[in-house]
Amino acid sequence: MLFEQIARNKRRTVYVLAGFVLLVLAIGAAIGYVFFNSYLAGLVLALVFALVYAGIMIGNSTNIVMSMNHAHEITSEDQAPELWHIVEDMAMVARVPMPRVFIVDDPSPNAFATGNDPKHAAVAATSGILDQLNREELEGVIGHEMSHVRNYDIRLQTIALALAAAITGMVNLAGNFFWWGGGSRRDDDDRDGGNVLQIIMLIVSVILVILGPIAATLAQMALSRNREYLADAGSVELTRNPQGLISALKKISTAEPMKKADPSSASLYISDPMKKKSITHLFDTHPPMEKRIERLEKM
Repeated sequence: MLFEQIARNKRRTVYVLAGFVLLVLAIGAAIGYVFFNSYLAGLVLALVFALVYAGIMIGNSTNIVMSMNHAHEITSEDQAPELWHIVEDMAMVARVPMPRVFIVDDPSPNAFATGNDPKHAAVAATSGILDQLNREELEGVIGHEMSHVRNYDIRLQTIALALAAAITGMVNLAGNFFWWGGGSRRDDDDRDGGNVLQIIMLIVSVILVILGPIAATLAQMALSRNREYLADAGSVELTRNPQGLISALKKISTAEPMKKADPSSASLYISDPMKKKSITHLFDTHPPMEKRIERLEKM
C-alpha cells in the first residue's frame, strides 16, 4: 500500500509538472501571437523568462525563503538539542546530508523544508511546534520534511515558483507593451480586417494571456498538494510509525494561523500557515487534513 501510493503520487507529479511547462509555453506563444505576430517570438520569450527566474530562485532559494519567513539559523546542538538530534537522525535514515536547521519564532506549530538539492537543503521548525509536540510527533513531522528533501520536492517547488513568477512577468510585460502602443498583430488585423480563423485565434490567445496567471496558480497548488501526500507516506517509511505523524497533524490542524509566515511560501509548510478555508479546494496549498490523516491510518 505504501509503495503503491508513492508510485502513484510520483506519476501524478510528472503529469502536473509537464502540464505546467506546457502552460508556460502556451502563454508565451499566445503573447507572441497577440503582440508580436509571431508564435516563435513568444516561445523564445517564455524560455528566457523561465530560465532567468529558475536560475535566480535555485541559486538563492534557501536564504530568500528563510529571510521571508523570519527564520534564524541554529549552528550547534546546544541551541536546540531535541530538534537538532531529530533532524540528524532523520537525515541519516533518509541517507541525505545533514541539512541546515532554522527556527521561526512563532507560537503556531508548523515546519517546512527548502533548498536546491539534498546537499544544499534546510529545515525550519516553529518555536510552537517545539513546545507543543512530543518527540514521537516531532519525528513524524521532520520525517515528512526530510522526505521532501530526499525526493527533491524542494527543487520541484522552487521550479514551480519560478515558472509561476515567469508567467506573471510575461503577462505584466505584455500589458505594459500594450499600453505603450505596441502590437503588430493588432495593427495588421485592423488594417486587413482579418478572417474568422484569425479572429478566433486572437480571442483564444487573449483569454489565455488573461487567465494564464490564475491557471499557473492552480497548477502550483495542485503540485504542492500531490507532494504532501507523498511526503506523508515518506515519513511513515522513515519512522515506521504512522501514529506519530497522525497525532502531529491533528495538533497542527487545530492551531491558530502563523503570524510571521510569508504567503508566497505557504505551500512549503507541512500545513497551510494561513489556515485559509475554501469550498472548492482549488486554491488550497495543501490537501484537506482529514484526507491526509485518513490515508495515514490505512498504512
